[in-house]
Amino acid sequence: MGALLLVLLLALILGGVGFAVHVLWWVALAVLVLWLLGFAFRGVSSGGSRGRWYRW
Repeated sequence: MGALLLVLLLALILGGVGFAVHVLWWVALAVLVLWLLGFAFRGVSSGGSRGRWYRW
């Protein structure tokens, strides 16, 4: 009985981790798209600090 509960708990933990990693991949993809869109819309300017859409 204890082994069955341990296996079910392990399956639940691994399933949750898999779901979280899957969601994090989608978040990373969305951030990458926004980053690339920032370069596409603002372009690369010559030296000015106002050419960048981010602060650093």
